[in-house]
Amino acid sequence: MERLERMKSSLPLGRDVAAVRQRIEALELLLERAVTIPVINRKVGLDAIAGLVPVAGDAVAAAMGLYCVWEARNLGMPRWKIMRMAGNVAFDFAVGAVPLAGDLFDFLFASNTRNLKIIRRHLDRHHPASAVIEG
Repeated sequence: MERLERMKSSLPLGRDVAAVRQRIEALELLLERAVTIPVINRKVGLDAIAGLVPVAGDAVAAAMGLYCVWEARNLGMPRWKIMRMAGNVAFDFAVGAVPLAGDLFDFLFASNTRNLKIIRRHLDRHHPASAVIEG
């Protein structure tokens, strides 16, 4: 939770590649790994929590996931990568909307993490200066 607070307070609003990367990473953290469930020591995010509200929660999580796809499009990523990312969000929304089984699926399938990996691979290859060294 501390990492989320640090990222939230320092999010840049620019259109440069490094600023977009930070925003997408912060959104992925919020949607997929914001809270740790103490008993099983598993991280969950707003996507899984909102998914507990039938259909509307999944729609809100999908809209937030589509923001990452929109940012990727603005970065000039190839159309096939954009379509793959949109497919991840659509698949997560469609299966997540199923009562009970969808909630378990939201817990296990992290579409935003998959999309972040696609974006990171693209940025590391085409914009290596935007990489953040963690240590």
